[in-house]
Amino acid sequence: MTEPLWRRALAEFIGTGMLVTVVVGSGIAAERLSTDAGLRLLENSTATALGLFAIIVLFAPVSGAHLNPAVTLTGAVLDRRPVTDTLAYIGAQISGGLGGAMLANAMFAVPPALSRTDRAEPATLLAEVVATAGLVLLVTGLVRAGAAIPVIAAAVGAYIGAAYWFTSSTSLANPAVTIGRIFSDTFAGIAPASAGAFVFAQLVGAGVGLLLTVALFPRAASAPQVGASSRR
Repeated sequence: MTEPLWRRALAEFIGTGMLVTVVVGSGIAAERLSTDAGLRLLENSTATALGLFAIIVLFAPVSGAHLNPAVTLTGAVLDRRPVTDTLAYIGAQISGGLGGAMLANAMFAVPPALSRTDRAEPATLLAEVVATAGLVLLVTGLVRAGAAIPVIAAAVGAYIGAAYWFTSSTSLANPAVTIGRIFSDTFAGIAPASAGAFVFAQLVGAGVGLLLTVALFPRAASAPQVGASSRR
């Protein structure tokens, strides 16, 4: 990327904050509007998929729209990016995720509180490995194949929207989003005790996605340096 680091980090901060706001805010709205669990998940997943597309298209020209420490770490390994850039991105993403959760709470007048929703089970942790591996492979594979930003944005939004349903964890697939969701005791929240296990599973999944990328896309084409997260 050609933009100065401070501008790229700001884009990652705002973009990840917007992503978590979409995830948590739509979760709160779904919880209030619907009593059926399946309908709530449909509402939450639809809003997240659409929001991801818009956020990636907006911020990709500035920072690559990683919005996800797992994607940033993978890109740092594949492209040998500077450590300073990697740390700045991850710090901005985590800070943005926290701010996004608090903003969603404030917009719906939800009192600040840690989530009490326990999610960590063997099946859900396996699901997070699978979801994150698939996301990392999708992003890095499309980038290496030279796909255009709108194509990557649409693919990531579609993947995350689908992964809400085909994974038992509802595919958080993003350490920054996971940490942010600790601070919302709502439909989209995750208890602190579960969050650590989820982040570990996501990092394992990122490693798997990295290995698959190297195996399937050994050489990068000339393409925009874009990355993207999961909403979740």
